[in-house]
Amino acid sequence: YKGAMIAVSEAARNIVCSGAVPVAITNCLNFGNPYNPEVYYQFVHAIKGMSAACEKLGTPVTGGNVSFYNQSEDGPVYPTPTIGMVGVMDSLEQKMSLNFKNAGDAIYVIGVNRNDINCSEYLHHICGVTHSPAPHFDLEEEFQLQQTVARLISEKLIISAHDISEGGLFACLLESAMPNDFGFSISTDKSMRKDAFLFGEAQSRVVVSVNHHLHAMFEAEMKGMPFTKLGTVNANKEICIDDESWGYISDWKEAYDTSLEKLLLS
Repeated sequence: YKGAMIAVSEAARNIVCSGAVPVAITNCLNFGNPYNPEVYYQFVHAIKGMSAACEKLGTPVTGGNVSFYNQSEDGPVYPTPTIGMVGVMDSLEQKMSLNFKNAGDAIYVIGVNRNDINCSEYLHHICGVTHSPAPHFDLEEEFQLQQTVARLISEKLIISAHDISEGGLFACLLESAMPNDFGFSISTDKSMRKDAFLFGEAQSRVVVSVNHHLHAMFEAEMKGMPFTKLGTVNANKEICIDDESWGYISDWKEAYDTSLEKLLLS
């Protein structure tokens, strides 16, 4: 139920971060044998979760398909509700991109950072925990986040926006820094586990960058929406976290761009 709500909401969040308005979805629902009570339970609750999110975000389901019996001797596939969403952008002036634009710009997270590593790539692939609860998600929180980001874009108070999803905050920052070869300097929240802060995948968070002369206007416009100032974009291409060097963006970009190639050749 929660996973299907997250699938719909992340699709909408991506569209909102691009400057468009989400309007409708299609879906591809992949499950095992529906005569297995557990599989049928997964299917029913995925439909209910998808419906709840679509109703809240105003994105009707215009079509889709269901694929059952996806399983082998090892058991059924993970329940996989895949969402394709379309948005509308009335003018290219509304367009927003994910990449950092200038050295010295401030980096913020809109939304609440949580002490949560559930169902993250970090927990699965680094810690080796393959089954865990869904990460934090609240549908009303998600709705308010998307409304806030859309307003900030329309008022031109931010110059980049990228949602936090797979890989958590650190992966999001890398993806924003890599296009223009910028580095960044941030501070973590000392009240949280550092791995949860950097790699947790709690939902309803967006990283934005703001021109230095717009900081006060940006913060005033948040109107009760939680946000955290993380740090700044830098021109020296180094990544610094809590005043500790994490290397240079060129090295991370090399690893990011060649990971599939290296896996296939290994």
